[in-house]
Amino acid sequence: MLNNDIFRRLRYTFDWSDQEMIKIFSLAEAEVELPKIHAWLKKEDAEGFQSMHDIHLARFLNGFIVQKRGRKEGPLPTPEKQLNNNLILRKLKIALELKDDDLIEVLKKADFRISKPELSAFFRKPDHKHFRLAKDQVLRNFIFGLQLTNKPNSQ
Repeated sequence: MLNNDIFRRLRYTFDWSDQEMIKIFSLAEAEVELPKIHAWLKKEDAEGFQSMHDIHLARFLNGFIVQKRGRKEGPLPTPEKQLNNNLILRKLKIALELKDDDLIEVLKKADFRISKPELSAFFRKPDHKHFRLAKDQVLRNFIFGLQLTNKPNSQ
């Protein structure tokens, strides 16, 4: 899944204004100007589209965690230079304070069934023998389930 697509879907799901998105970046100590946000929100074939790098999405998700949970003492976590679906799921899970059962329920709303062991495999360390990479469809359905949770009439 493209970072831009995730960024767009999250904006729609949580109904963020331009200023709220700038504020979320600032919570992660990142300065992002409005034209850059607009370029990231454009569709791939639109004029002015810019690809969103992993580090920018990581900063945004870190800011989302701070927005939802408050800032912890000490330095902010360093944004990852490379993201995968597992890390994105983990950051959303942390920000929204979701337990495994909550994640399963959100996925169920999107008609995506997953067992607890399958889900826990996404949150294991990569060198664990039961670790699994989350595919795009898992992340896509999770964000869609969040959308259905936050905007029940958006289907």
